[in-house]
Amino acid sequence: MVYNKYKNKKVVIDGIKFDSQKEGRRYTELKLMERCGLIKDLELQKIYELQPTFKKNNKTYQKITYKADFSYYDIEREQIIVEDVKGFKTEVYKLKKKMFEYKYPELTLREI
Repeated sequence: MVYNKYKNKKVVIDGIKFDSQKEGRRYTELKLMERCGLIKDLELQKIYELQPTFKKNNKTYQKITYKADFSYYDIEREQIIVEDVKGFKTEVYKLKKKMFEYKYPELTLREI
């Protein structure tokens, strides 16, 4: 049994390794929703840039990114949904969520 730092049990579904059973279950639900025509364009681990790389005083600062667990187009709502499966909200996650909400106001970030 393999656990990560938050004591979640990793699981493999369709040859894809998920960090938790909860995330794996959500993937299974989303795949079913996609087959039923409720959603489309399901993506895993999509990366969104929150702040680009920049230089100041001869120092380079790396870009800041947010990696979503899932991203898809909700056909009924006619919008892109970004999902993060959370068991524990770290301070880094809370900060990145605020940055995401500011930079991408047209997207819906949903915590599962």
